[in-house]
Amino acid sequence: MGCTGCSVSTDLPKGCQSNGHCLTGGCNKLNTFNWLSDMPVAPASNSPYLEVSFKNGSRKGFYKRNSVHADTGDLVCVDTGSGYHIGKVSLSGELVRLQMKKKRIRTDNDEIRNILRTPVTEELSKWEEAVAMEHDTMLKSRSIAKELNLAMKVGDVEFQADKRKATFYYIADQRVDFRELIKRYASEFRVKIEMRQIGARQEAGKIGGIGSCGRELCCSTWLTEFKSVTTSAARYQNLAINQSKLSGQCGRLKCCLNYELNTYLDALQFIPKKVDKLQTEKGTAKLIKTDILKRMMWYAYPDAPTLLPLTVEQVLEIQAMNKEDKKPADLAFYAIEPEVEETDFTDTVGQVSLKSLEKKARNKRGRGRNQRKQGQNQNRGKGQGQKAAGKGPQGNNKPKSEKSGNRSRRRPNRGKPSGGGNQPKKE
Repeated sequence: MGCTGCSVSTDLPKGCQSNGHCLTGGCNKLNTFNWLSDMPVAPASNSPYLEVSFKNGSRKGFYKRNSVHADTGDLVCVDTGSGYHIGKVSLSGELVRLQMKKKRIRTDNDEIRNILRTPVTEELSKWEEAVAMEHDTMLKSRSIAKELNLAMKVGDVEFQADKRKATFYYIADQRVDFRELIKRYASEFRVKIEMRQIGARQEAGKIGGIGSCGRELCCSTWLTEFKSVTTSAARYQNLAINQSKLSGQCGRLKCCLNYELNTYLDALQFIPKKVDKLQTEKGTAKLIKTDILKRMMWYAYPDAPTLLPLTVEQVLEIQAMNKEDKKPADLAFYAIEPEVEETDFTDTVGQVSLKSLEKKARNKRGRGRNQRKQGQNQNRGKGQGQKAAGKGPQGNNKPKSEKSGNRSRRRPNRGKPSGGGNQPKKE
């Protein structure tokens, strides 16, 4: 998704072609916006911790600076316990402390490892070779798991920069026995193997893609914490329970169903309950739909398809009348016309319909027939000109079929004997 070395290049980045650098975003997943960049705070070099991202931002971690001079966008070598790995500094300065506080990571935690140094050219070239091996290794690992009949799927592979360790991210619904699998992986790839299970949402975040909204997936750009999503969130928002429309690329319910849920829950407090039916002298009107945010409710009579929009206040008034055994004459006296929003643009897509396309096709066929008729008329005129030019001592000796060759081809001689009147005349 991004370039591997635009931060160490003095020229414009070659990966994203945005004429900027990694500080501008778009070249790294899960970027964190530095909203303290314009505030007079302590310099970033004084912060003892740095946030480092790996594999284009799909994984992050906090590390101790250890007198290493690095800023946002620089590549650094970090200690992994079994060697070193190369990552990109995604955040520095005061925001690192705030992020650690948000994620409840104590600064005196002994598990926070150190930043070793900035990588040299040989280490960068070795790291690029390790990154190039990841895709082929993932395909090979999938085939090995299939040979062993294991109910799992390898979603991603991440090699350590020193090529001593490889982490395999897999998805499985049940517990998997890895004893034979790890032996095969170790003998095939000659590295230390680590198996890490992830969910379907994490896999979609690692792979990335475009959502139904037309933008990049939230899990691959900014969403790091996945909360449970239930169908009740769709019911509160009056959404149709359609599994294909409510599911994301991971096969689970879309995370964006929770974004506006609290707004709808607050608005639902002002929507009256037990008003599915309203009694009137004309009959019983049933609730068809409700616009929660606009506080509008549409009712209709069983024998009339017309929808009658009512405000929440009007519905409460009629409900109070029904409790007192009173009935209004007709809901049509209460109904109001909904406001139509005026737009300054033209929906050119909505103007195209099947009828307009069929009309264009008919016009095209009609133009084709007219062109063919014109061509036939031109050919007929040429034949007549040839006939007039052939009048003379030899012109009348030609057979009739040759004089009107086009006409004979257009109207074949059907059922006439060969010795008919179409034979040439003899002088």
